[in-house]
Amino acid sequence: MPKEIVINNQVIKPGKEAEVNLNLYRLPTRTIMEIPVHVFRSMEDGPVLLLTAGLHGDETNGIEIVRQLLRGGYFSKLKKGSVLAMPIINIISFLNHSRDLPDGKDLNRCFPGSQSGSLGSRIAYDMMKEIIPQIDFGVDFHTGGAKINNYPQLRCVFSDNKNLELAKLFGSPFILDAPYREKTLRHEAAKKGKEILVYEAGESMRFNKTAITEGINGCLRMMKNLGMIDVEVPECETKVLNDTTWVRADMSGLFRTTKKYGSLIKKNEVIGTLSDPYGEIEEQLKAPETGYIIGINNQPVVNEGDALIHIGME
Repeated sequence: MPKEIVINNQVIKPGKEAEVNLNLYRLPTRTIMEIPVHVFRSMEDGPVLLLTAGLHGDETNGIEIVRQLLRGGYFSKLKKGSVLAMPIINIISFLNHSRDLPDGKDLNRCFPGSQSGSLGSRIAYDMMKEIIPQIDFGVDFHTGGAKINNYPQLRCVFSDNKNLELAKLFGSPFILDAPYREKTLRHEAAKKGKEILVYEAGESMRFNKTAITEGINGCLRMMKNLGMIDVEVPECETKVLNDTTWVRADMSGLFRTTKKYGSLIKKNEVIGTLSDPYGEIEEQLKAPETGYIIGINNQPVVNEGDALIHIGME
């Protein structure tokens, strides 16, 4: 643990708490946009944990997870180490109820960023310059898109032993092997030796109690396992999924399923139906493999090729 954490020239020493701004950005109306970072530090040496949410402005479940953790006062009782919590990174997209930035760019494809680039590139640059060098590991909270409801799952790189070990300490219901994607926070942080786990749960712009509860418990469980806090938290039965596949629509029409996400399904089991809206055609969807439903498309009207049900296999 560093003796001093410095963010935007503000120094936070061991035993102190502070709310600092990562940086200030001015909108066309001259409105100032601030990205707050909540810093909590124990007097005892220990790991530095980063919790981030709202890289996509419409992914509200992660924002609520970090908010509830802050509200619960857990970080003010650290036995050792430090926590940096950022409930909303993409402020302007959050205000617009949007996944992307006003210029259409995805903030999580702007890393490592540039000091003189687009708005997203500048935010990414400040994250990589001010935040990432000072942490040991982190959890980045996401949800499915506007149509996809994800069952709580943690994504990490199985070939990285430390990555997988941290994921098991978190203990999400499902852990998936997810290779790095170019220009993401997780990938660029890994290049600097910083382990970032991605927690996926729920869907955009809709609170999901299971997603939020599992995310909170996972953070508390990981911190407890690392000796950072002393708190009662339930254990979680974790299933490690080595591979995943999507069941896609082979025709356009109306999609329905009676299966619950998180449930176990068998190969060739009927898991849904597709029909035309005129009552002339209806076909069954069958599971291509035995596995668990980790994501469901909640949109009833679908087009040919749309992803419908995400299956994870042990």
